[in-house]
Formats: sequence, C-alpha cells, structure tokens
Amino acid sequence: QVQLVESGGGLVQAGGSLRLSCAASGRTFSNYAMGWFRQAPGKEREFVSAINWSADNTYYADSVKGRFTISRDNAKNTVYLQMNSLKPEDTAVYYCAAKRDPGIFRGSNYYTDPSYAYWGQGTQVTVSS
Repeated sequence: QVQLVESGGGLVQAGGSLRLSCAASGRTFSNYAMGWFRQAPGKEREFVSAINWSADNTYYADSVKGRFTISRDNAKNTVYLQMNSLKPEDTAVYYCAAKRDPGIFRGSNYYTDPSYAYWGQGTQVTVSS
C-alpha cells in the first residue's frame, strides 16, 4: 500500500516557478516508479513526467521538456517536480502517481501510460498572464 500527498501548488505569474512535492508512505517506496499527471478544465488527464525507482531514467511530455525537472529523494520518501518558465497553458490540477517498478527496462510507454496503481488527491497550479 502507498499513500500519496501532494503540496506546493498555488498561483504564479507567467514566467515564474513552482516546486511540487509528493510525500509517500509505504514500506517499499524505493521500488516504485513515480509519475506526475495533470488535468486542465475541460481536458483529459495527461502525462507530465515520470521517474523510475533508481532515478537513472526520467521521462517528460514534449510540452514541458526543458522547463520541468523531476527528481526523487528516497530517504525522504518524496518526489519533486520543479516547474520553471510557467505558462498559462500549465494551469491544471497536478496529480502524483505511483506504481511498482518491475526492475527491468520496459520502455518509456510503461512510465508514461496512466495505468498507475496509486494516486494523490491533486494540487492546483494556476498560472496567470
């Protein structure tokens, strides 16, 4: 079992930065891949970024590549999403997600697919012009 709690969302002007945090509890946190997804009003939930359990592989949606950085601190059971150069199009509810990492290379599709087992409650990010 894994429980996830996001924090760090808020209101920021275009061009600004925010860092989201996702605190996880569970006896095998270090063996879980972690992902960030977002859902804007009137749109479907979309993949943002993901990181495998050993943090040697990271994945980003084209829309955020070069602006967002995902990282994790397994000692603190926390995953982060550093968001720079924010745009109004980034406005959405951001969700942290977790699922077991198989420990072998499965390709990027495994980490970008929304079939994660555990989800946080979401944190609102609003970017104004």
